[in-house]
Amino acid sequence: MQKLIFTTICSLLFSLNTLKAQQPDESPVAYMNAMSKTHDEMDKKYMQYTSAVAHGKRAKKVEKLRLQVIESIQDAKYKILDLPFYKGDKSYRQTHINYVDLIYKIYNEDYVKVVNMEEIAEQSVDDMEAYILLNEKIEEKLKIANDSVNNAFKAFAAKHNVKLVEGEKSELGQKLEKASKVNKYYRPVDLIFFKCNWQMNKLTKALNESKVSDAEQARISVIKFVNEGLEALEKISAFDGDPSLKTTCKFSLQAYKKVCEKETLVQIDFVLKKENFEKIKKTIDSKTDRTKEEIDAYNKAVKEFNDSVNKANQASANANNQKSQALENWNNAVNAFFDTHVPKY
Repeated sequence: MQKLIFTTICSLLFSLNTLKAQQPDESPVAYMNAMSKTHDEMDKKYMQYTSAVAHGKRAKKVEKLRLQVIESIQDAKYKILDLPFYKGDKSYRQTHINYVDLIYKIYNEDYVKVVNMEEIAEQSVDDMEAYILLNEKIEEKLKIANDSVNNAFKAFAAKHNVKLVEGEKSELGQKLEKASKVNKYYRPVDLIFFKCNWQMNKLTKALNESKVSDAEQARISVIKFVNEGLEALEKISAFDGDPSLKTTCKFSLQAYKKVCEKETLVQIDFVLKKENFEKIKKTIDSKTDRTKEEIDAYNKAVKEFNDSVNKANQASANANNQKSQALENWNNAVNAFFDTHVPKY
């Protein structure tokens, strides 16, 4: 399960106080507040979209919301353009225009790539890593743009003698910031699980196709990924005191490792015994004059094969149950994690 939270907001860390009384129409504070209000509807649409994706919706399923975000971005630009320059100062308004233009490009162009990549991200580890990297690059673009607006905000205030008092973000700004923190925490943990789960799926496929060499290679790879994942998880702290995602990932990985070290070996042994039985049967069926040694070897192969059938069936059932439970536990933990930490909007 791969969730995407795509957060953008021009969230300012300051409240405003003027150094001296000024008329509203002349006040740089009034101008700054008017500029901030041009983002209001855009920010609300961001949060609606972010909330939908965080609470179980795939990006493609909420395409309508993405289009609404784009529309709100365009509206924000029109509102900014309707504001005059402040006493000939063009830079502050232009910074906001540049910011909105960048967000529009990301949602209208870059994010289309994200939606398309979502369809193939789970096909391989490389695809998933590329998908995550694309999102991280987009978020970095947004951070740079957001920083530029905040810097312009402070520069404008300094230029026009406006005192800035550091304070809290708006309620919406806090929600979006929390959503971004959740996503940054989730991605590396999810990638750890994804690598092990993807390799486990390769192992299952190889066993179903009776490819012993491929199954053994996949089995070793699962154990390797699990050990690396468990080591990496030890370096990841709980999220705001909540260890649930990390803990569930750990238990799921341990379940996969247990399957590989026990049930999978029984399954591989069965495939080998089956191949041996079929080889001996083919040989003895081709002969009309069979030696006692050949008959004894055949009977032994039949017994070994029959004995291994029940063991293999039980091992397969146990493996499927453990793998299904591990995956279900992980998906439930992911949903609960996002439901707990990302505000619904």
